[in-house]
Amino acid sequence: MGNFWSFPHTLLYSEPPRLAALGLATETREESGRRRRLFAITPAGSAALSSWLDRPSGANTELRDLGLLQLFFADLAPADARVRVAEQQLAIHQAKLAAYEEDERLDHRPGRSGERTIEHWRGQTLRMGLLYERAAVEFWTGVVLDARAIDRS
Repeated sequence: MGNFWSFPHTLLYSEPPRLAALGLATETREESGRRRRLFAITPAGSAALSSWLDRPSGANTELRDLGLLQLFFADLAPADARVRVAEQQLAIHQAKLAAYEEDERLDHRPGRSGERTIEHWRGQTLRMGLLYERAAVEFWTGVVLDARAIDRS
């Protein structure tokens, strides 16, 4: 989920107890060992989730990309700095694309019939991740070529 919805990892520890306090989840703790806290959704939690899913978001997609922000102000930097930003962003997106492609390869292994619903929808979000990263690689490749050409002139 962190691939398409970034959040502070501290929420993984603070949010479940908050949901339990609201009656949307229950909490049990292991008696021994690591004494992990285990959370399960309650019927009220299921109803709240269903209600939330029944109200599609009308919000615009947010794009907060530090590399694009740096590119926006790139004319204020020396040419070699622009090239470095573009090359770094290209490398980041190439690596993410490679990771997504590996996930896709693993998702298409033989013997994966009868997938659970969560696996089906995970595959749908993976498809969007692949499309996004392929577009980002194409975009940043062009920026690298352009920045190098400007640097040479």
